[in-house]
Amino acid sequence: MSAPTEKDQKTEQPTAKKLSDSAREGDVLMSRELATALAMLAAAGWMVAAGGWFVQSASDLVRRGLTLTAADVADFAPAEALMRNGAEILLPLASLFALALGAAVAGPAMLGSIGWRGKALHFKGNRINPMSGLKRMFGMQGLTELGKALAKVLLLGSIGYWLVLNSLPAIMTMASTDLIGAIGLAGKEIGHAMLTLAGGLVVIALIDVPVQWFTRNQRLMMSKQEVKEEMRQSDGAPELKQAQRQRAHEILSGSARKAVSDATVVLTNPTHFSVALRYRPGVDAAPFVVARGRGDVALSIRELARGANVPLLEYPALTRAIYFTARAGRVIPEELFVAVATVLAFVFQLERAAAEGTAPPAVDVPPSHRFDPEGRRQA
Repeated sequence: MSAPTEKDQKTEQPTAKKLSDSAREGDVLMSRELATALAMLAAAGWMVAAGGWFVQSASDLVRRGLTLTAADVADFAPAEALMRNGAEILLPLASLFALALGAAVAGPAMLGSIGWRGKALHFKGNRINPMSGLKRMFGMQGLTELGKALAKVLLLGSIGYWLVLNSLPAIMTMASTDLIGAIGLAGKEIGHAMLTLAGGLVVIALIDVPVQWFTRNQRLMMSKQEVKEEMRQSDGAPELKQAQRQRAHEILSGSARKAVSDATVVLTNPTHFSVALRYRPGVDAAPFVVARGRGDVALSIRELARGANVPLLEYPALTRAIYFTARAGRVIPEELFVAVATVLAFVFQLERAAAEGTAPPAVDVPPSHRFDPEGRRQA
């Protein structure tokens, strides 16, 4: 089997589009350890805060259920009794349910993975592929899960052993106390034990979350060819082009938009750059740049120029020379005066030139002001 070429190697970080597409497919950052830790913390917190309330409500319910008076027989109302007793025992249970629901939502929210993704429920054949299952079991994912399981057994087993040793004297005295006291002591010890075990799960979750992030990131790594292909597809998307053009129009709003409408001529190259120049004899001392841009901004300058009936002339070398050597509001370099004057002379006689079919004149850009599209000086 031939080795993968350099362009096929997964060496590039996943792009925002790659991450977004994978999330829509259901491949999101998840950590079962974090979910378990949050659920354990919620249960332990409820037991410490509301455990006594629940035990007292259950005790009152049993006592009333086993107590029968003459009034209960004379005014037999089972529905009323059920509502009264049921509401009292359901309140602490409802608080437990609310905490559990909050813990279930908090896990994905903390990882930025909350949301409904219907595609994750679609049937995928690779989920029942035996080879894929074996690969997960005996591959890096299986080894990672085995390591986490061993770590949980060792850590939680050690915590449990320490808790038993620490609570043994209190457990031994429970036999000599009354039932209510024994139940209260047992509830207290169980609550503290759950909080301690939940702390151990939090430690495991703090290790598991970075591991899950690294594993997912490695799984979504892209090759250079994939990145180029994605950029090519994105650049060709009509909706993206429209959004980029809208942003360019926003950049050229206000004073820049007015400056383009007041320009004498707009030079282009032919799609990458645009430079708007203004020169009014007797008003301006020399031609100067009123607006310039590249890419979508250049396209927007051209659209504004067409709307304002400003002449558009294609001079690639001269446009690049002005773009890379002069800013908006600045006079053009002296080295370009002759070339720009030639163009302006043609513009001032544009109507006659159009009637006579005269082509725009050729101009010569000095070697010191010749640039390629990347802004590098040309030899």
